[in-house]
Amino acid sequence: MIERLRRPSLHLVLTAAILAAAVALRIFDPNPVARLRFSIFDSYLNLKPREADRAFPVRIVDVDEASLAAIGQWPWPRSEIARIIERLTEAGAKSIAIDLILSEPDRLSPVALARQLEARRDLAPVLTELAKLPSNDELLAQALAKAPAVLGIAGETTTSHAPRTPKARFATAGDDPLLFVPRFSGAIEALPVLAQKETGAGAVNWVPAKDQIVRQVPLLTALNGVLVPGLALEALRVGMGETTVFVRASGGSSVGAFGQQAGIETVRVGQTVLPTASDGQLWLNFAPHDPRRFISAHSILDGSFAPADVAGRHILIGASATGLLDLRATPLASSVPGVEIHAQAVEQMLSGAHLVRPPFATGAELTFLVAASALVAWLIRRSGALLAAAIGAAAIGLVVAASWWAFSTAGYLFDPVYPSIALLAVYLAGSLLSFIKTETDRARVKRAFGHYVAAPVVEELAADPSRLKLGGETRDVTLLFADVRGFSRLSEGMDAETLILFVNRLFTPMSEIILDHRGTIDKFMGDAVMAFWNAPVADPAHAAQACRAALAMQTRMIRLNREEAARRAAAGEAFAPIRIGVGLNTGPCCVGNVGSPQRFDYSVLGDAVNVASRIEGATKIYGAPIIAGERTRREAAGFAFLEIDTAARLRGKDKPERLYALVGDETLAADPGFARLATAYADVQSAVAARDGAIAAQKVDEARGLARTLATSHPAMMPIDTLLDVDRARLEAAPDASN
Repeated sequence: MIERLRRPSLHLVLTAAILAAAVALRIFDPNPVARLRFSIFDSYLNLKPREADRAFPVRIVDVDEASLAAIGQWPWPRSEIARIIERLTEAGAKSIAIDLILSEPDRLSPVALARQLEARRDLAPVLTELAKLPSNDELLAQALAKAPAVLGIAGETTTSHAPRTPKARFATAGDDPLLFVPRFSGAIEALPVLAQKETGAGAVNWVPAKDQIVRQVPLLTALNGVLVPGLALEALRVGMGETTVFVRASGGSSVGAFGQQAGIETVRVGQTVLPTASDGQLWLNFAPHDPRRFISAHSILDGSFAPADVAGRHILIGASATGLLDLRATPLASSVPGVEIHAQAVEQMLSGAHLVRPPFATGAELTFLVAASALVAWLIRRSGALLAAAIGAAAIGLVVAASWWAFSTAGYLFDPVYPSIALLAVYLAGSLLSFIKTETDRARVKRAFGHYVAAPVVEELAADPSRLKLGGETRDVTLLFADVRGFSRLSEGMDAETLILFVNRLFTPMSEIILDHRGTIDKFMGDAVMAFWNAPVADPAHAAQACRAALAMQTRMIRLNREEAARRAAAGEAFAPIRIGVGLNTGPCCVGNVGSPQRFDYSVLGDAVNVASRIEGATKIYGAPIIAGERTRREAAGFAFLEIDTAARLRGKDKPERLYALVGDETLAADPGFARLATAYADVQSAVAARDGAIAAQKVDEARGLARTLATSHPAMMPIDTLLDVDRARLEAAPDASN
């Protein structure tokens, strides 16, 4: 009883399993879980995007379709890029970031053109003059030398080229940032002639999610082990005239991370503090696309732009023209120019309107998940599914409202969806289990009634209550009586509770075997059980089913004895094997509801019942585990029977009975070796009847040897040693006819 109380309930185990799976799934964070979280953040951003500063402190010089039409196809000569930079510098741009990788010499430079045309002898004078002109890269370098310019660097995984020492200096507090930031094995950077004149250099790489939507931009990147600022961060640093970027990582502040390396916390340039994700990426708080953010590149070249649109602003040079392959997806739009993402990042840095995923966010979400789910699971058990549903819905509503409030007021990103789904899973599982338990309880009541009458009768009575009346019918049935040998000796020294436990432990598997073989348990009588077949449900093979059940019961007793012996040995107690005798008989009986209108049982009455009981008693005399009457043997002819008496006088019966020992199933009966055993045993019976001691002893040994040989290939065969010993004893009790 105490063990049962201490055993955890299925509801508790199921709830704990769901919570453990939900927590593990969130910690490992596979793509479907991450996408679910991102989708709610995207929805929030669509509902409340960042409001762009009407002054637009960041402008984009855009290589658009109009510029290509006016200047020509891309790429343009870098002398044109130099002219753009010169005019932006003259107009007073704070910083000029070029979202391009200028890693190869310009093929449109005069020297390059001269080399391409050197086979034309008629152009020799012109080629000589072209060779004297400065290259387009030199012109661009001259423009860069006078401008607050930032060139792009690309991280690569197919090269191990290390970048030059970045212009930005880094000061760190806490763990090394290189442990956390996006890593690339190498870098593709600007030509040396250009890099010598740049004011800064920034990485242009993205680290999009698996759905290829850009939600973050790296502020820091590791290129072959060298820490490099992102393009947007470098544009901000150059525009502010700062030389150093301050990086604070886990272990560099009072913010605890439970002893773990939580990653990068903030990046600071001057007085501008930028909160980051643990990998140093900036969550992008996008504003809607606005054409006023853009200046067409050709207007810079032809001088038609307004210098006031450039003065005091951060300028990024990039391309939006179709076919230049610099388009990205964001939460607000399916296709925007990549340079606009850098521009929005700089705008966000200047405005301070950040999105932040706090370091404790995952822990807070998991805490809510576990606490709310445990509460709902407890309420289902305590007060039912309806109240649990109301509390669970309120909890989900509260966490969704709190998540939206945190986003809309402070830019905090908390995921309400995954904890809510986990909570819903716990509720559904608990409700389903509660429903199943209710149905199981109803079924248990039905089964409990079936302990007193046969389970099929319960079903028939439930379908047809009119059958609840006294009376019955006569039909052939096969009866089984099973009794424990030496029960009085076994029960000595047992108190009442121990005795009941012993009987239950013994008859529970016996009952299961009877029911599994379509039998009906009539009653338990102390240390015995009575069952019958072919009623109330007709079964043409009732004799065979009863034989199979008897054999299975004896086989199960062998296993029970083995288990009990091991248990007693472990406890240091002595153990005597438990044995049962089984009697089988087939004959006509009256079956039906027997008793009174106030209390009745579904049972059988008839002489065949008494004979079956006496046959079970005969197992003690003949030493056979299972003995069957003649009709049972005839109707289950395919089984392995040995005739043990042709005219047995059963107690209380005047008519002699022919008895058979059931030793195995159809497989044993079909074995040629069993035919030899049956013949040898018949010879034993004949010798005993003739009181021929010498022949009987010889045939007993022969039968014993045959039985042992058969047992090696038929482990379920019933032993006949005791049966043979009884025959030998009968012979020894009588004078030898040969003397």
